[in-house]
Formats: sequence, C-alpha cells, structure tokens
Amino acid sequence: MEKKIAVLSDIHGNHSALQAVLNSIDEENNIEHIYCLGDLIGIGYETNEVLELLFSRTDVSFVMGNHDEAILDILAGRVPYSKGTEREHHKWIAERIDHKYIRYLVEIPAELSSIYNRKRFIFTHYHLNDHNEFIKVDKEPTEEKLDSHYRTSDADVICFGHHHVIHHFKSKERLYLNPSSLGCYHKPFAPYAIITVGENGDMSVSFEEVPYDNKDFLLGYKRLNVPDSDYILNIFHGNQHLNYM
Repeated sequence: MEKKIAVLSDIHGNHSALQAVLNSIDEENNIEHIYCLGDLIGIGYETNEVLELLFSRTDVSFVMGNHDEAILDILAGRVPYSKGTEREHHKWIAERIDHKYIRYLVEIPAELSSIYNRKRFIFTHYHLNDHNEFIKVDKEPTEEKLDSHYRTSDADVICFGHHHVIHHFKSKERLYLNPSSLGCYHKPFAPYAIITVGENGDMSVSFEEVPYDNKDFLLGYKRLNVPDSDYILNIFHGNQHLNYM
C-alpha cells in the first residue's frame, strides 16, 4: 500500500498559516504522518497558539530548529547563538511563552529517522556537523555537495528546512527536500510538501501552497511592539503589511 506523509518546516510562530496547512492536510484524509522540521517558534509572535495546536495532535513529529534552541537556551539561563536585536526578539518570545510547553520543547531531537515502504528517511532542521550543530546555510546547494555531506548515510530521502526556499534535488544516491517556510513567505500562502511512497518504493513529491488571511497576523507586529518588527516584516514577509495600512 502506498504511504503518504506531509512535511512542513519553519512555522515561526504563525498560527493562522499553520492552521490553514493543517486544515489542508486533514482534508487529504490519507496522510499517514506529519513531520515538522523545526523553528516552531520565533520571528512570529503567536508562540502559545502554535504550540497548543501542534502539541494537541498525535500525528506530528518534530525536530529542533535554531530559533527553538535559542529560546530554550534563554529560558535555561544559557547564552543563545543570537545577538543584538535578534537576541532581544528571542528574549521577548521567551518571556511570553507558557511554561507548560517547555517540557515538550526540550524533548525535541535534532534528527529523526523513519522508513516507509523500505525507503529510509532522515528529518532534520538543517544539515548537522560532527558535533550535532547546524552548518552554515549553503545558498547555492548542489546534488554533489549534498551527497558529499551525507556520504556515510544510508538514507534514501533527506528532509530539511531552515533555508526558506524550496529545495528538490535528486541524485543517484538520494532525494533531498526542503518544503520552504510555512510561516515566513512574501505572499499570503503557506507552503508545505506531500511525499508519496509507492508499494515498490517509487516516490513522488507534491509542493502545496495554502492561501490564508495574513492581515491580522502582520498588523499584530506593530500592535504588540514585537522587537525587530521592521526587519522581520521586510525580510521575512516582504512588507506585505503595507497593503493593509
């Protein structure tokens, strides 16, 4: 029997985008499981709404993202990777998170693996080095570079996020997939991907974009005085909020 999974990444505290995607997935009826590739929170400010929605489901598995990690570091009294205004933003998020979600967040691993119809999958927020740390974002990835990084892996599919653009590479060794950022997009759409694995191991990928109303979410940055909001609205949302002012 063929297997279908949904892969989403980089929700970044955007509840309305997440709700739209989960509604779309639920309408499919035949999605076996959902894999969330990290950065559940940060950048967006709807932290508790996103976590409540995600942790209330039993069909979602998670890996740790760099923003999730930074906020947990702040809550634990450790120094996060972030600096300057980004760190101020992370502190603002950390101060407002409902502590009942922390025990779930700290248990999220850096990497997950699974098998569907004999195809081995690895799910990670981004490529890890030997110390289990994220490597620097490669803005010009190739099949050759990806194969080199995963040369010791027996996985058939590597799913990752972090870099907020679609990656869909197929080498002789394996398939590499990034569904793009669900919560940070320059249009009022929320992207995710569906992977179908046939009984004989044949695979197909469908990239989805779900429309949603992002007006209240975007205007909320100014209403709530979210730190670093001008930069966030420009870089991560393409200044779409100006359409509503």
